[in-house]
Amino acid sequence: MTIDSAQQYPVLYSFRRCPYAMRARMALYQAGVQCEVVEVELKAKPTTMLALSPKGSVPVLQLPSGEVLDESLDIMRWALTQNDPAHWLSSSAITQSLIDENDTDFKSNLDRYKYPQRFPGGNSLTARDQGFDFLCKLQAQLSGNDYLLGSQVSFVDIAIFPFIRQFANTDVQWFTAQDLPGVQRWLDSLVNSVLFKTVMEKNRSYLL
Repeated sequence: MTIDSAQQYPVLYSFRRCPYAMRARMALYQAGVQCEVVEVELKAKPTTMLALSPKGSVPVLQLPSGEVLDESLDIMRWALTQNDPAHWLSSSAITQSLIDENDTDFKSNLDRYKYPQRFPGGNSLTARDQGFDFLCKLQAQLSGNDYLLGSQVSFVDIAIFPFIRQFANTDVQWFTAQDLPGVQRWLDSLVNSVLFKTVMEKNRSYLL
């Protein structure tokens, strides 16, 4: 792999609406990592990104050293090991369990609910109901808490939040009608945070 000898900052290949890329950008911004952001057109992926990560999915982070990170959770952890001002990386037994369930079963149900045309023979309402089971688990975790581990945002909140946002936005009227006050309050807080609004700005070529 070659790297531009003049490259001063990490280069992040991203897609603004991708939940995996969202969580990576949020961690990079939280950590104060300055990086160049390349917005990827999914129908015309840049050859530079594909050379770094042949699997062709975002996010991909190329460090000035030439090292490449092409998994969003790895990018989050790398960023926060550089600087973790709010101690997002504090460990908890529930953290990995929730992230694992989010990234496997819940993501599968989310895709079948949001994009039923991609799954002939599937049932989007069944997928929605199965996804709702995970929301109920989050609701129990948020009982008496502002965030999943207590009163402060942590790694697990940011890792899961973009996917819950996508699920909620699939049918906002249905989501708001559910008895999920903790999840709804938590989601609203993160959607309206300065952190999220900043990383969602269009045509943002640098993060800091």
